[in-house]
Amino acid sequence: MQTKDNITFTHFDDGIISALTKIVGKDNIITDLEGIYAYSFDCAHIPFNKKYPRVVVLPETTGQVSDILKIANKKRIPVIARGAGSNHAGGCNPVKGGIILHFSKMNKILEINNQDLTCRVQPGVVVGDLQRSVKGIGLFFPPDPSNLAVSTVGGGIALCSGGPRAFKYGTFKDYVLDLEVVLADGTIIKTGSPTVKNVTGYNLTQLIVGSEGTLGIVTEATLRLIPAPETSNVMLAYFDTIENAVDAVSGIINNHMTPSVIDLIDKKTVQTIEHFYPNGLLCDKEAVLLIEIDGNAASVSVQQEKIIQICKEYGAQQIDCAQDEIQKQKIWTARRSAFGACAQLAPNVITEDVVVPRSKIAQLSKGILDISKKYNLITMVMGHIGDGNIHPNFALDLRDKTQKRNFEKAKEELFKLSVSLGGTLSGEHGIGCQKANFLPLALDKTTLNLMIQIKRVFDPNYILNPEKML
Repeated sequence: MQTKDNITFTHFDDGIISALTKIVGKDNIITDLEGIYAYSFDCAHIPFNKKYPRVVVLPETTGQVSDILKIANKKRIPVIARGAGSNHAGGCNPVKGGIILHFSKMNKILEINNQDLTCRVQPGVVVGDLQRSVKGIGLFFPPDPSNLAVSTVGGGIALCSGGPRAFKYGTFKDYVLDLEVVLADGTIIKTGSPTVKNVTGYNLTQLIVGSEGTLGIVTEATLRLIPAPETSNVMLAYFDTIENAVDAVSGIINNHMTPSVIDLIDKKTVQTIEHFYPNGLLCDKEAVLLIEIDGNAASVSVQQEKIIQICKEYGAQQIDCAQDEIQKQKIWTARRSAFGACAQLAPNVITEDVVVPRSKIAQLSKGILDISKKYNLITMVMGHIGDGNIHPNFALDLRDKTQKRNFEKAKEELFKLSVSLGGTLSGEHGIGCQKANFLPLALDKTTLNLMIQIKRVFDPNYILNPEKML
């Protein structure tokens, strides 16, 4: 047995495997080391630990999830819910082993209600697929994590994912109306209602959103939809300094415009993307703003002209506007390829995620580059400047002990810098097991203790995604 404080974790035996197989069937159980290995990682670089037992279970119904949790709770076995595994903070890594619940078979869009502007979905639904499905009837689901081609709704709820459109449209929490959740003891609850307004009791829905599978397992979600904008366009504005780019964003907002996307990409990132995915990007400017505007056709045309004028006033050296849908998609593909492009520079890429007030973006960006220079790290700065959420990509070789040690020091300095600027540790990647030790930088003891008490109410035996968040 393994012990965490006063919580005891039980190793598997044939009886447990047999009981799980009886629940989901032999085709939905993976026990061989090779198969388990494939489900033991997300994008965080955490070594595979063979010391702890694991089994992968692919449930198909809420009832099956409930039955699995009843066994796990009784036997004190950790349970880790998993979607696509595209998270960057170790949020779905089975660091204490246990049962990995993979939701690839609970991937159905159960209902799209055009009248109520809602949909009901299972957690394994891919965000990009949901967006395409509702777009076909003139509706819109705005949250768009950069890896939306694989990211699942369940993962988006677990992390309260956002993406580039968060500046105008908000994040996952703004679109979750009701959740079906299986608690640690197997009890099934509903947290809300399929209505836009609901102040009936405590807001358990919003408590579950962003809790990273530590309070309950989501098996169904009712999501809010909105009417799809008539059209959109995207442009790239190049600046000689990051400060000028930041000032241009303030200028746009102060002129009463709200683009759907305002992303910042630094020079090193642009150069790396262009090398990996040639798209005619201008590579000799210190910063580029990717700006998307949407709405009716007349409004988009007017906004575009005003934004071009404002960017020029703040020193934009060149502004490229997409001329058709093909160009729009090429720009977005280039933007979404940033992480993959960085992987061309070193064996490993670690994407961090910090948030500061928008007015502090320039200080944060300069600080990141100073920290990287101090520790001799290759770093590319990009992120959602509209809401202050910056993602520095660190390219390094984790086999090199010096590089690994330098990165750990740089990461701590990055978090301290973010907090000192009035920001915090994460905007959309979550805390997982990678940032849990840094929570005292951002939260006081009283707040942390309150969170621990909430965890104990929902999960007294500490089986739900242990070692994460707290």
